[in-house]
Amino acid sequence: MKRFDPSEIPVAEVHHYLTGAIGPRPIALASTIDPDGRPNLSPFSFFNAFGANPPIVIFSPARRGRDNTTKHTYHNVKAVPEVVINVVTHAMVEQVSVASGEFAEGVNEFGKSGLTPVPAEKVRPFRVMESPVQFECRVKEVIETGTGGAAANLVVCEVVLIHVDPAVLGPDGKIDQRRIDLVGRMGGSFYVRAHGDALFELVQPNKDFGVGVDALPPAVRNSSILTGNDLGRLASLRTVPDETAVNEYKLTELAELFISLEDDPAGLELALHTKARELLREGRREEAWKTLLAFNDR
Repeated sequence: MKRFDPSEIPVAEVHHYLTGAIGPRPIALASTIDPDGRPNLSPFSFFNAFGANPPIVIFSPARRGRDNTTKHTYHNVKAVPEVVINVVTHAMVEQVSVASGEFAEGVNEFGKSGLTPVPAEKVRPFRVMESPVQFECRVKEVIETGTGGAAANLVVCEVVLIHVDPAVLGPDGKIDQRRIDLVGRMGGSFYVRAHGDALFELVQPNKDFGVGVDALPPAVRNSSILTGNDLGRLASLRTVPDETAVNEYKLTELAELFISLEDDPAGLELALHTKARELLREGRREEAWKTLLAFNDR
């Protein structure tokens, strides 16, 4: 591994490694107003949710790295501590990119981007009509982490009202990840679309946790065929198949393989690991376990 000490390399390189490796990052399209009531709209990918009771989101209009100047959004939330955080979807991302331009103070990015301002109910900044989820927020505090270029300004926001477009809700009334079509920020000028084949589900273990990778035989843990994700799929099973179940599976499903390779233990083990990998790709975790354990009972 190459090593990089942030104290020994330029800030621009530190920024590159952070944004290149930490992603995709959600995008906050932040709507604010200045003391004269003029609207401002700007996207920030240093953003996330940090709690639900109370509901807290934080974004960072960081100091510019090249000249240490601060952004209009930062000044606005200091003067008028309210903001609407609008999520960014694929259908609007090009317009959001326009709004990211460093326009002069007082320029209305709603007009520049063509995005539509909609009055909020509990705060003064506008909502963005094109965004399917809009969070009206009051700013609890702004935490300045430094005074040098690229230092973060953490805007800690409490969500006081949530607007959700019914079009992104599923039959259960919750936001359907297949419908919302969110966009995330990657490093440089790259983005990612959370849609279609890019989406996949993993059951979260919580209290229903699996047996763990340490329950696998050493030869399986060190397999040249199975990947780390394969081991994780095996480890997520809640119970290991017992000896009787393994023997029955071996006699009914693996007999031909064992007969054909009875004089080649190394080849048999390789074939069983390959078959287990195929079973895991099909979501058949218990059968994959039995296949792997069958080698130890040969």
